[in-house]
Amino acid sequence: MIQERISAVRARTTRRVYHGWWVSLAGAFNMVLSSGPTYQASSVLFKAIEDEFGWSRALISGVASFGRFGGAMLGPVEGFLTDRFGSGKMVLVGFTMGGVGLIAFSMIQGALQYYFAFFLLSLGFSVGGFVPSITAVNAWMVRNRATGMSFVIGGSSIAGLLVPPMVWSISNYGWRPTVFVIGIIAIVLGPLVARLLGRRPTPEELEEQTRSSSSEPGRRSRQARLYDFTPKEALRTRAFWSISMTHMLVNLSTGAISGHLFLQLTDSNGVNLDDATAASVLPILVVTSFVFQLGGGIMGDRISKRVLVPFLLLIQGGALVILAIADSFIMAAVFAVVWGVGFGARTPLLHAMRGEYFGRRHFGTILGLSSFPMSVGITLAPFLMGLVHDIQHTYEWGLYVLAATCVLASVTILFATRPIPPGVQQRMRARRARERRNR
Repeated sequence: MIQERISAVRARTTRRVYHGWWVSLAGAFNMVLSSGPTYQASSVLFKAIEDEFGWSRALISGVASFGRFGGAMLGPVEGFLTDRFGSGKMVLVGFTMGGVGLIAFSMIQGALQYYFAFFLLSLGFSVGGFVPSITAVNAWMVRNRATGMSFVIGGSSIAGLLVPPMVWSISNYGWRPTVFVIGIIAIVLGPLVARLLGRRPTPEELEEQTRSSSSEPGRRSRQARLYDFTPKEALRTRAFWSISMTHMLVNLSTGAISGHLFLQLTDSNGVNLDDATAASVLPILVVTSFVFQLGGGIMGDRISKRVLVPFLLLIQGGALVILAIADSFIMAAVFAVVWGVGFGARTPLLHAMRGEYFGRRHFGTILGLSSFPMSVGITLAPFLMGLVHDIQHTYEWGLYVLAATCVLASVTILFATRPIPPGVQQRMRARRARERRNR
């Protein structure tokens, strides 16, 4: 009798945890592995490369632009393949390719090998990282889409906690063994992440979330019946281009920060911190970003995303101004907090807007198509900022320009109104035509 009661309690507990939340956590773990070496820790690796080879900042940071260019060009293909074959297979292939790229990166001896290895690892983690993770979450989460996506994006921030251990490992063992070990870890853990993200929801499981207790049952029911735009239909909407343009503008600063933050913190014409102190700034940024990514996702499921995002973009721009004038650890820490608020909270909202506006069925392809203009910013920024530093020997004016692009993005997002499904548009046009004839 007691055993039966225990089994019943366990069964009820299991039913209360919707599988979409496990998918969201798996996506977060994916982003920890895939974004760590290519995004959060890239500036640390660039510093190690500069110390060993003495190359210019433009050449060193240009590898990030080169590597991300491949991901940007293949973005629509990645989205289509994710919709066609599923997130699991994409993760398995991508993590294998990324792990091999990291191992090759640990053995470079010249600039050509440097660019090839970084391109390979960037392409691999692009194929198996963000697009399949966010697509899997969008497929599962009907009612808490922004919150679920914030878990995935938060994983990218949590990856920043790996930076201090990487700095320690590079200082004690060298950057080559450090990168080699990370490559092995990626290859070994790839199949596990692929298995967790690979299963697709059944109609019954989606209906289970729709039936979850809610104070707005009518609204939840409408969410479950959202129209699934085809890629062709999405491309014809103003919302698609408004969100894509906004993401491109804000990703200029995101790409620059990922590639040059550690360099700015340690540069004699920048904040001028030693390596250990500069590394301690990154966890502040990481923790703040993670907290506000989750907070932004929760707010986005309750408040209009189109209202929240412009304010968050202005906060992100303000953080760049703070970094431009920072001359101490305290100012650098203030930048980290403000950046974490703006960048952290706005990121899940922009992606959730796509899912909310365009539906689930073709989300991977639509995300892939929008990733091309979106990735232009994050692709060009590392090289351009490195070039600015080589010419001016400071990042100050480059940071001011990036702040201005965030202000512009806060305007372009205002044009992202919810698109009307084509069938509804036709009926509206037909009704207006009948009204004109009857006058």
